Amino acid sequence: MQSAPSAAPASSSSSRWPRRLFWLVLLVGVGFAAWWFLLRPPPQPPATPSAWRGPVAVRVEAARTEDFTVQARAVGTVAPYNTVTVRSRVDGQLARVLVREGQRVTQGQLLAEIDPEPLRVALAQAHGQQQQNLAQLRNAESELARYEGLFARDAVARQVLDRQAALVQQLRGTLKSDQAQVDNAKLQLSYTRITAPIAGRIGLRRVDAGNLLSANDANGLFTLTQTQPVSVVFSVPEPQVADVRAAHDSKQPPRAEAWDRDNRQRLAVGRLDTLDNQIDAATGTLRLKARFDNADDALFPNQFVNLRLALRELPAAVTIPTDAVQHGSRGSYVYVIAENKAQVRDLSLGPASGGRTVVLKGLKDGEPVVLEGLDRLEDGRAVTIVQATALPASSPLAPEK
Repeated sequence: MQSAPSAAPASSSSSRWPRRLFWLVLLVGVGFAAWWFLLRPPPQPPATPSAWRGPVAVRVEAARTEDFTVQARAVGTVAPYNTVTVRSRVDGQLARVLVREGQRVTQGQLLAEIDPEPLRVALAQAHGQQQQNLAQLRNAESELARYEGLFARDAVARQVLDRQAALVQQLRGTLKSDQAQVDNAKLQLSYTRITAPIAGRIGLRRVDAGNLLSANDANGLFTLTQTQPVSVVFSVPEPQVADVRAAHDSKQPPRAEAWDRDNRQRLAVGRLDTLDNQIDAATGTLRLKARFDNADDALFPNQFVNLRLALRELPAAVTIPTDAVQHGSRGSYVYVIAENKAQVRDLSLGPASGGRTVVLKGLKDGEPVVLEGLDRLEDGRAVTIVQATALPASSPLAPEK
């Protein structure tokens, strides 16, 4: 009966082991899960396909020797060579308009007429006043001649003779004033015929026939623009001002070309006409004006064009496509192909224009430079030279259709 109490502790101790084993297994499981999700090393990427380490498909273009034109490029605005607002110089009723809107006219051509009758009446009145004063002058001159004869015979006082001579001078002055009135009336009458002050094209009409006009009205009848020749106004940055001035001061004015908005079609060829007298401090640019004959009316007032101004010629210069030039910490360089491998070549570059860049040092005529396929290229990498048209459609180098 005394051994029964010792059996109870043994049973309690054996019941704790499964519970401890459970918590131990749970702890190990949590630790493994934490290692799996947090501390497990990332999976290694698959081996690089041999194609990525193989030869790189590139397209090349050989450097060439050519006469290179250094150009200044800018966006310009077409401006009429002259612009005139045609206005009436006298008051009156617009009798008729003799030209159509948009019509090209020559200098001195009759454009419109104002009713001349009121001014003809004024001219007749001036003539009448002139004739009246002329008759008085002749009578006074006759009286003066008679007084001079009487004064010679001491038959009239000196005062009477002087008074008559002064009257003659007064009437002569009045006659000159009358002549001026007649000339002014003739001039006002001539203003009823409105003629073209310059050759050009008529704009939209602002006043119709039958309306009353005021002298020097601000709106005018229409605008007359001279477009043959025509000007293009543009600006160049301050660093190019020295080259522009040198070209302008040369014997032959520099050649200017006007191209359309997309730089695909040349519209006209002209010459640099003039430079502004100061640089705009706000923009750091200098305004210039080029002149174009515009015989075919290819340039229209206020049209935006791309202007190319030839500054100087570089004969026998080595040039390469500008897209082939790479820039990095080492400076400017290109990839040159030799023995089917790419080689980095450092360059000393000159001016660039028209998608080509002058190479001053580092490259010879005929050496092939990589134009496409530069993203996977490195020094010493093997290459395969292909033409763009020979690439499959899936290739990133294939031309877009």
